[in-house]
Amino acid sequence: MTTHDRIARVRGVLGAVLLATAGTLLVLMTFLVLYQVFTRYVLGAPAAFTEELVRYALIWTSFVSAAYAFLHRKHMALVLVRDRLPGRARRGFLLGADVLVLLFAVVVLVVGGTMLALAARHDYSALLGISRGLVYAIAPVSGLAIALAQVLNIWEDVTGEPVVEAEGTD
Repeated sequence: MTTHDRIARVRGVLGAVLLATAGTLLVLMTFLVLYQVFTRYVLGAPAAFTEELVRYALIWTSFVSAAYAFLHRKHMALVLVRDRLPGRARRGFLLGADVLVLLFAVVVLVVGGTMLALAARHDYSALLGISRGLVYAIAPVSGLAIALAQVLNIWEDVTGEPVVEAEGTD
């Protein structure tokens, strides 16, 4: 197995995990909102915990989906400058942008997110009674996923070979 094949496999597995996680969270949010509507309008006694749980699931879904977007280079980008550059300059521009995103992921999400989660570990949510540190733990987790995605993207930038997942991995 070549290095290129290993990288494609890592990209495929990471993509599948991120996609399954985001999908599961979306299904969970859908059922929680339906349950909230049912308890409010049919039973006349709304289940208050669902609002907080859906909010936390939405936060997690956003972070996981951002990591997935970076993995597949589907994140929002200003392509005006990039598309006007010739081939070699474009590769340099992409490499610079990918390095900046990698630094952001490590410094802000992994380091800053870890500090935030640790600082909030003794702060408990009002309705669920769970540690807010657990809720904020998604920041360093998604930061690690984004950092790994950016390492794969940088490899692609440097080698010039697009890394495509193997069939059936994503």
